[in-house]
Amino acid sequence: MFKIVKEILQLSNGIKLLNNKTIMKKITIFLMVVMMLSVKAQEKTLAPTPPMGFMTWNYFGVDITENNLKEMADAMVKNGLVDLGYNYMCIDDGWQGGRDNKNNIIADPKKFPSGIKELADYMHKRGIKLGIYSDAAPLTCAGYTASLGFEEQDAKIFASWGVDYLKYDYCGAPSDAETAKNRYKKMANALRSTGRDIVFAVCEWGDRYPWEWASRSGGQLWRTTADVRDKWASYAPTNQDLHREGAGIFDIMNANASLSGYAHKGAWNDPDMLVVGLYGKKGPSGDLGGKGCTDIEYQSQMSLWCLMSAPLMITCDIRTMNEPTRKILTNKDIIAIDQDKLGKQAKRVVHKNGWHVFLKPLANGDYAIGILNAKNKERTYKLKLKKIGLKGKYNTYDVWTKERESNLLSINKFVKSHETLVFRISKIK
Repeated sequence: MFKIVKEILQLSNGIKLLNNKTIMKKITIFLMVVMMLSVKAQEKTLAPTPPMGFMTWNYFGVDITENNLKEMADAMVKNGLVDLGYNYMCIDDGWQGGRDNKNNIIADPKKFPSGIKELADYMHKRGIKLGIYSDAAPLTCAGYTASLGFEEQDAKIFASWGVDYLKYDYCGAPSDAETAKNRYKKMANALRSTGRDIVFAVCEWGDRYPWEWASRSGGQLWRTTADVRDKWASYAPTNQDLHREGAGIFDIMNANASLSGYAHKGAWNDPDMLVVGLYGKKGPSGDLGGKGCTDIEYQSQMSLWCLMSAPLMITCDIRTMNEPTRKILTNKDIIAIDQDKLGKQAKRVVHKNGWHVFLKPLANGDYAIGILNAKNKERTYKLKLKKIGLKGKYNTYDVWTKERESNLLSINKFVKSHETLVFRISKIK
């Protein structure tokens, strides 16, 4: 290093400085710092696009078994979901069996007789990554063993099992933000110290504004609202009201839409799981008025979540999903908008009279436009593209109907109640 500095100084006519040991030391330290920063900049970004997969909670609740998950994994492969990017199998609450005599966390031996490592191996052989769940308190939301005070030990165990994703809940923890920041950072550091790439999902439901701090505390994604229920809306005014009355698709979209400035590669706003295809199933998503949605509303959730660069976690039974559900979840064009490499969450550029219009820039110079009719009646909407900052003429492609139109200055469409139209548009040069 010292020789390199000397050569640099010689080339820059700095010969007189060579005998000044203080200056040489400072320059050497400076170059070492530059090299360290350069190496850090090249470190792998976890979750460079929003994670996609299946999560157990809404369908199974705590009644999960290794056989359930293997069947789901096989269905993900058979239905082509893995090829489309749904490559996480995430175990939610209820897998734990306590701790052994060395305080190592263990899986419930009745639910997972072969153990989590064997399950992870099963997933990995099928191109699927394994996610697991814990909580930043002594017990989880469902009352199972959690990780407070055992962060390093649990992180090592998770890594040794081959876990690729940790959803970290916040039930039973203090309400202040500072404690949350510290507890999440401690687990994030523990995961990082294992040397294994483990995506870290912060799940404190948006109550402490995690979009402002979760990335700095080590999270790659963070929940922004109360838990999603299988319904369109409760129209509750605050997140605390949504906890009590149940958050529907529209409620969560409405809260998440204002947070676009916080999302970027490796850092995502998480508006919770997809309820597409649940149709009012009893269980967690069926609580607090979760009686099910129409296929139009389910398609709207998929559209809105993809426009908002959200993680896409399926929770319906993909072993037996019907054709409308399959079409919604496997639409390559809408998935491409969610997984776009630019990593931009759509901005809501119109919010008036029940119309919500979203604009999302895409990596190849295209834009995605979403038009939601939130009213309980069918209506026609005309969107002049220049009004949302898009000058000139555009070609449009409807990602759901596959209809193409050319040389447009505006989009004029009939929109059903609670429907979200999505267009990929390209400027004519």
